[in-house]
Amino acid sequence: MIYRIFALMSFMLMSISGYSLDLELTQGISSAMPVGVDRFTGDADGHEISKVVQNDLRLSGQFKLVAAPARQGEELTVTSWKKAGADNIVTGEVKALENNQIEVHFELTDVVSKGRLLLAKTFTINRHQLRDLSHHISDLVYHKLTGEKGVFSTRIAYVLVQTHGNAKRYSLEIADVDGYNPQSLLVSSEPIMSPSWSPNGKRIAYVSFERKKAQIYTVRVEDGKRQLVTDFSGINGAPAWSPDGKKLAVVLSKSGNPKIYEIDLANGALKQLTFGTSIDTEPRYAPDGKSLLFTSGRGGGPQIYRLALADGKITRISYDGNYNARASYTPDQKNIVMLHREDKKFNIGVQNTSTARITQLTFANLDESPSLSPNGRLVLYATRFNEKGVLAVVSTDGRIRMRLPSREGDVQEPAWSPYLT
Repeated sequence: MIYRIFALMSFMLMSISGYSLDLELTQGISSAMPVGVDRFTGDADGHEISKVVQNDLRLSGQFKLVAAPARQGEELTVTSWKKAGADNIVTGEVKALENNQIEVHFELTDVVSKGRLLLAKTFTINRHQLRDLSHHISDLVYHKLTGEKGVFSTRIAYVLVQTHGNAKRYSLEIADVDGYNPQSLLVSSEPIMSPSWSPNGKRIAYVSFERKKAQIYTVRVEDGKRQLVTDFSGINGAPAWSPDGKKLAVVLSKSGNPKIYEIDLANGALKQLTFGTSIDTEPRYAPDGKSLLFTSGRGGGPQIYRLALADGKITRISYDGNYNARASYTPDQKNIVMLHREDKKFNIGVQNTSTARITQLTFANLDESPSLSPNGRLVLYATRFNEKGVLAVVSTDGRIRMRLPSREGDVQEPAWSPYLT
């Protein structure tokens, strides 16, 4: 909700006084790698695995899913897949075992090189682990074909807002990266904002208004156990984890205008990082932990600045566009993803750190809250579609765009988890 940053600050000050998301490809690329995913033999479990793997590979934006050719028998041949246009195929089988266990075997085959086996693995799991294993298979296939780590076993968090008459219900939801298995981690009649995953994926920091004022909490994903982090007068907002997970950068207005502070989670020690009369907000640590990006109006309007943690030196980063906010580095720190406005339209942009050039990635009117995948390939963000808040994904090169239709209600403020063990 970055484009409303200063309105949000005003709101805070006034306060002080089984379901799935089906991917809809809205833009693709012709150069995507053609791959086929055959239905896994076995019962309905095999069909479910192949569906999940297909959906994952489509989500990555790196693959073109080739439809299975007409079957002459129970199995398709390498030659028939090659004629259909596939370079590689994923096949597998599922066998039912005792005690609700199943054995899953899958293979990745290079069709172009006449059926050379690239990967083959067998797993024994409990049936309730079916989707987790399916995402793991997708990660293995993605890594083998691209050389990069896949993100299909990661999770997403977001705020779901549902309206019942004059009342609103806010819930902090976590779900698989494809939107399945949503769980309400927290539910409140008051706003929940700014979820942020810890580097190990075990906790989420967020802003709560449950006591009619802004407070920052962390919540343990495993069991929902919470810990109050800040409860100062004024604004408590925009929590962001340090790369080592030991500190949070937060925005506080306890001494006047909103400023960025760093809090040590072990002992509660607080250190002020920015000063002056401007509004400073939305801190995000660099992956190397040596600096952080933040949004500030110190130049006359919201723009991105960099704070060196060693000496406190502040450097303006963004100049293109009349509004830039909610910035975060890609893992290699070669690019910065941000909310970007040209004229009156809010969209997602990416800035090259060497050239400072900003490339617009989305072209709607009201995109917000960009959150990077841990491999830096994709950006999850909130947008509007059919008068509802929904989630969407765009690749950092701008060539792939997908929309994830929402649940009943408005979905906002998404956050992509780190890699999970």
